[in-house]
Amino acid sequence: MQFSDKRSIIRSVIIVSSFLIVILIIWNTYYMFQIFKDEERMKMELWANATEALFSPTDDKALETLNDITNKNTTIPIILTDANGVILNSKNIDSTILDDNIIKDSVRAYGLLEQFKSADNRLTVEYLPGEVQYVYYGNSTVLNVLKYYPIALVLIIVLFGAVVYNFYRATKAGAQNRLWAGMAKETAHQIGTPLSSLLGWIEIMKADNVDETTVTEIQKDVDRLQTIAERFSKIGSEPALETCDIVQETEKSFEYLKTRASKQVEFNFSAPDYPITVMLNPELHSWTVENLVKNAIDAMRGKGKLDVIVEDREKYVKIKVCDSGKGMVKGQFKKVFEPGFTTKKRGWGLGLSLTKRIVEEYHKGKIKVLSSEVGKGTIMQVSFPKQ
Repeated sequence: MQFSDKRSIIRSVIIVSSFLIVILIIWNTYYMFQIFKDEERMKMELWANATEALFSPTDDKALETLNDITNKNTTIPIILTDANGVILNSKNIDSTILDDNIIKDSVRAYGLLEQFKSADNRLTVEYLPGEVQYVYYGNSTVLNVLKYYPIALVLIIVLFGAVVYNFYRATKAGAQNRLWAGMAKETAHQIGTPLSSLLGWIEIMKADNVDETTVTEIQKDVDRLQTIAERFSKIGSEPALETCDIVQETEKSFEYLKTRASKQVEFNFSAPDYPITVMLNPELHSWTVENLVKNAIDAMRGKGKLDVIVEDREKYVKIKVCDSGKGMVKGQFKKVFEPGFTTKKRGWGLGLSLTKRIVEEYHKGKIKVLSSEVGKGTIMQVSFPKQ
């Protein structure tokens, strides 16, 4: 049996055991509640018998004992009525309702009596042959508190389960992040070897007087590969931020992608004619622009209009990437940033998830789908705090 299978079995056993423990606790609480309830009924039967015997005591000692029994009830609310349901006496009732056998609020008093009747808490006292009175009683304060205990217990267990679940998810996500970070760093390391070789070949091409335009274009692609390697090497570690002109950095990435995209895409770049300084990591910002532009091109299926707009606001600088692609429904506005979510037939759905992490975790900015309409296009917006 593999380790992962054993771990799944252990996890299942823990979950089942937890449910059994919860059921056992709830059942035990219910059982205790019933015991308390039965004990209170026994007390009230004894109280009723004592009240009945008071009318015909055998001697002074018996009378003293019976008085002692009736007076010791200080917790259970009682209403004594005649055979016609008229209130004669009470005990442990709110003094604003009944006090010294005087009804101060008849509506509440008889409402409380009806409440006791509905609970079927009635005992009969026959103090003379054929002459009866009825004792109605309610739950004591302890019993009233105890009946809400299972609800509180369930809420505590639910909250505890939520904490455990969130801790488990965070631990699992942390392990996955470490795995992805390790793979990314290893990828960057592996790319470094052929890059060094390509740089050597470029120098040989220059020495052999190969066409300068060809060498320049190859040099650009090699530089791009170096940028990609640096991006991957930064995953999982806190990147160094520096003061940069976001207009220049955004335009640089935009122009590179423009020259290598389909000629059927109409590119437009709009930005202020002055520098806007923010704290950036140039390589990661380039990755952000690249992901947004490539997603826009994919949404247009390589044909349409793409605008990148840089706007200078009071506290933020906003970058909008507008496309004339297929668009999306509002329900997908947040889902597009979830790992694995993609509307394309190919791809792992990690681009926008990484972009969100770069913008929000590393640069303390914000990214969102500003607007989108099916069949008309989408506007993605990234905001960075100004320096």
